[in-house]
Amino acid sequence: MDHRTERIAEALREELAELVEYEMSDPRVAGIVVTDVQISPDKHHAHVRLAFAPETDSKEGLKALDRARNFLRRELGQRLEMYRIPDLHFEPDVSGNVAGRMEHLLKRIRKGRPKDAGQAGDNRAE
Repeated sequence: MDHRTERIAEALREELAELVEYEMSDPRVAGIVVTDVQISPDKHHAHVRLAFAPETDSKEGLKALDRARNFLRRELGQRLEMYRIPDLHFEPDVSGNVAGRMEHLLKRIRKGRPKDAGQAGDNRAE
């Protein structure tokens, strides 16, 4: 990704985060955080990754953002003064789920209790 694309992605992430967190009145988007924006090489599509709070229904949140897509693009166009705002595609960010699971596994390892310790000992005896 070239430097210009990175700057556009970061600007989109910052502005979308502010719009979603502070300016949308839909209660379904409460607890949604914009974690990353990836822009296609032709700069026509932006994949927006979202993290959801545990109490937030991710399907309803995605529906709300899909319905607000035109509003968000219009606001981005006014704020960023870009010639063309990419089409927004919203998707859940799975890295947050993986990070939580990894943290749990690392805690177990630090305590000396690997997940399958009992099974691993049985396999060695054979």
